[in-house]
Amino acid sequence: MFTARSSAGLFRSFLSSPITRPKSLPSKTTYLQKTCRYATDAQEVKAPVEISTALARTSAIFKTYKPVTPGIRHLRRPLNPHLYEGRPVRLLTVPKRKKGGRNNSGRITVRHRGGGHRQRIRLVDFRRDEPGIHDVTRIEYDPGRSAHIALLKNRNPLAEGRKKWSYIIATEGMRAGDTVQSFRSGIPEDLVPGLVLEKPGQKKESSDQSLALGMFRALTLKSGNVLPLYLIPPGTVIHNIALSPQGPGILVRSAGTSALVMAHEDSGKYTQVRLQSGEIRKVLQECCATIGQVGNYLWKNRSLGKAGRSRWLGWRPSVRGVAMNAYDHPHGGGRGKSKSNKHPVSIWGWGTKGTRTRKPGPKGPKNSNKMVIRERPRGVEKRKGTTK
Repeated sequence: MFTARSSAGLFRSFLSSPITRPKSLPSKTTYLQKTCRYATDAQEVKAPVEISTALARTSAIFKTYKPVTPGIRHLRRPLNPHLYEGRPVRLLTVPKRKKGGRNNSGRITVRHRGGGHRQRIRLVDFRRDEPGIHDVTRIEYDPGRSAHIALLKNRNPLAEGRKKWSYIIATEGMRAGDTVQSFRSGIPEDLVPGLVLEKPGQKKESSDQSLALGMFRALTLKSGNVLPLYLIPPGTVIHNIALSPQGPGILVRSAGTSALVMAHEDSGKYTQVRLQSGEIRKVLQECCATIGQVGNYLWKNRSLGKAGRSRWLGWRPSVRGVAMNAYDHPHGGGRGKSKSNKHPVSIWGWGTKGTRTRKPGPKGPKNSNKMVIRERPRGVEKRKGTTK
């Protein structure tokens, strides 16, 4: 039977015996660090990359997040694991000076602009004048546009500065390690033996010439290459289209957009191109375009998730007209939510529900725009998805 007297003796014998730490235990400092557990020890501090990885819910094409906060409940981003995560090339950037939508007298001329994160403008080469083969070094994010950009390195050992390094719009499927080439300055004579390039409809092609032309198209019609329009066969998908033979690419530069070469006119002067909007337009055959579709086509399906993310991008809130005073907007004033039987108009007074304010193309004034063959579909035409 265990009594209090025997327990007291046992306790005295325990105090009198020396306490020795086993040799296998570490030093005192390490021992205390491993044995003592505080409230802060239980919560391991994770890096932001680890946190986002733990909260991420990847699907087939979009990246969503576990809704631990309201701001990321509806956040949805396209998956782009091929993007370079570092900084851009300093040589190819300039600082962006923001003016908040104001002109030189301080008046707001563009509404809903202001604030946003500090940015640098990427100098994208829309001309592609440098000939020769260029290597795609990496694909980068550009805060100034919806499309991604590709960093090119010129193989010419004599090239320096911006002739050696340049940015272009990345086409769909372009990755690091690809090669692109610009034929804007001309076609190398030794590219295809026996090749004689002439505009369509000017001369009948022989069998040898047709074979040489097929070999030329197999070598040049690659995504990212630049060619004059008369060398691009009908049915080819293009983007970054110039409107003058020596000018930069102007049309079809946004993410996921593309145009289609429809036909070459027999006169040998114009090429008919169908733009992204559905408009069919005549472009000079000496003008250049880039082969392929602009990349990042999932950009339009993204969701910012919260209003603050829009402010980071430099966009300020848009206020409804009925919520303003009568002095500030034609819809303003009145008691309660009153429209006052007014037609919906903008802040400047013109119709805001599709009212035509100009008539370009064939339906407009004479010689208003001779280059437009068929206007883009509108209204019922657009809803049906057909053109007349």
